[in-house]
Amino acid sequence: MLLDPARLDRPDTDIRHEPFSFMIAHGQLPDEARPELERDFPQYSSAGFFPYDAGDCGPSVNELVGQMTSRAFSAAIGRHLGIEGLENYPTLVTLCRLLNRRHGTIHTDSKSKIATALIYLNPLWPDTSDGCLRFLNSIDNIDDTVVPELKPLYGEFAVFRRAENSYHGHLPYEGERRVIQVAWLTSEEEKNRKTKRGKFSRVFKKIFGKLDRQMGAGRDRNASHRD
Repeated sequence: MLLDPARLDRPDTDIRHEPFSFMIAHGQLPDEARPELERDFPQYSSAGFFPYDAGDCGPSVNELVGQMTSRAFSAAIGRHLGIEGLENYPTLVTLCRLLNRRHGTIHTDSKSKIATALIYLNPLWPDTSDGCLRFLNSIDNIDDTVVPELKPLYGEFAVFRRAENSYHGHLPYEGERRVIQVAWLTSEEEKNRKTKRGKFSRVFKKIFGKLDRQMGAGRDRNASHRD
């Protein structure tokens, strides 16, 4: 398996329930799968997260998405985060290849999300904190970290339970940052709504890519939004 739930039990996995429930797990993907996952990742030309479409991806990425959204993996996440029956909720998968500097402002995620998981696929990362995931104690201070930041490198995995204080974000970064995100949602209606909005966003960015890149390019490092 590309993503084995048993691998979450590595001794270096960090699970916490304060100030909100989250888990950070390293080495969650086999090294031998790197070339295939790099080859099969979608070639998005626009920045941001877009709804998963199997036609955009090669077989290894489709396999990984299938394993991330499986009942077995969802149940394992639920056990670690204390969410009973997580495997029974609908999942929304989005993928990101590129970021603009406006992305990553501090937020909690919307109330329609029960939990959110991220698996990173970058083979290398520059010697910078820019673009590295941070779990935070407050909504107005990107440096008030709960744990050390997580570089978005191949096989690094993070998941958290959405709460009123599940603050997270990253410093502004522009460039390639490959990640697959799975969100467990409260209903199929929310999944459909978010999927439609994501598809519209993808079309908009294809047409107005330059404008999208300029929007928020000079944002404050502590910028935030409520959901």
